Amino acid sequence: MFRKQYGDLNKQIIPNENLLRDTISEATKFERKCDNKVYLFHKPAIALVSICICLSLAMPSLAAASEPIYQLMYRVSPPIAQFFMPVQKSDENNGIKMEVVSAYIHDNVAEIYITMQDLTKQRIDETTDLFDSYSINRPFDSSARCERVGYDENTKIATFLITIEESGNKDILGDKITFTVRQFLSHKKTYEDIEIPISLSSVDVEQKTQKASNITGGGGIKYNEYIDSGDNVIALVPASPMSEFTIDGIDLTGIGYIDGNLHIQTAVKDNLDKDNHGYFYLKDSNGNKIDCSYTFSFVNQYEQAGRIDYSNYVFDIPQSEISNYTLYGYFVASGMLTKGNWKVTFPLERLN
Repeated sequence: MFRKQYGDLNKQIIPNENLLRDTISEATKFERKCDNKVYLFHKPAIALVSICICLSLAMPSLAAASEPIYQLMYRVSPPIAQFFMPVQKSDENNGIKMEVVSAYIHDNVAEIYITMQDLTKQRIDETTDLFDSYSINRPFDSSARCERVGYDENTKIATFLITIEESGNKDILGDKITFTVRQFLSHKKTYEDIEIPISLSSVDVEQKTQKASNITGGGGIKYNEYIDSGDNVIALVPASPMSEFTIDGIDLTGIGYIDGNLHIQTAVKDNLDKDNHGYFYLKDSNGNKIDCSYTFSFVNQYEQAGRIDYSNYVFDIPQSEISNYTLYGYFVASGMLTKGNWKVTFPLERLN
């Protein structure tokens, strides 16, 4: 019965053609931008919906300001859009409104759209990141992930897709879910494909090294070959930040050869409140990209004031050949951290 009423209601809505054209154009740009982002987890059947809902979601009869979004969603893909149940529950804190606007519960997966809107200042923008500060209280064991799927410049609303999967491939059961956000990052600056003005031919064998402790992570095709435990990882001794590297919030603290491999090291202070990150790569004379062989990270101290996170990038290019390459990088630096306490509890409902 609900499905029929829901469909009849939206058949009466005709989207504004200018809005439709502009939003589809923006959605196309977003889709192209995300093609190379391996951390997105769209399921094929939901990808179109995720792209279309790049603004805020709301039932037309409950939130007139959001009518154009539902109009567009139904114009593009009515069969899929009808599976999302309206929630319309919100919480306001520190001048910012968080709203759970729609949810789709199917099998062992719950997909939930939330929006964040700054009602007083300019703390929400197109780079807003919940920064893993969200928590989900639910009556079942599960894993969850969150991704930003859109931003509306006119309303200053950022939209996020929360995906929850119950373990054991069991259908999601229960009465309600509580979603909480404690802080978020925004006003990020991205440095893409920037050339680092360092002459690699002048890089020499590093005379001062250290055994890195407090390893926090790493990766790369040769990570397991070079790092079998956290006890014998050799790293550069951090030096004063190099002036040639001008990324806000990230310092270049060393570059040199250790055991025949080129090591490059960066440092970020108090990164638990920033999430500044990136990576280096080389380009040969033909512009071909060469990724590092492995990376590893370590900290000088855990959960204390003055913590510094060090990231190390290692290339197995012989010193005699390194002059044939140029150093490049990709980095993201956060500009603002906003704290608060936003919490919404809403029912788990399925379409019958």
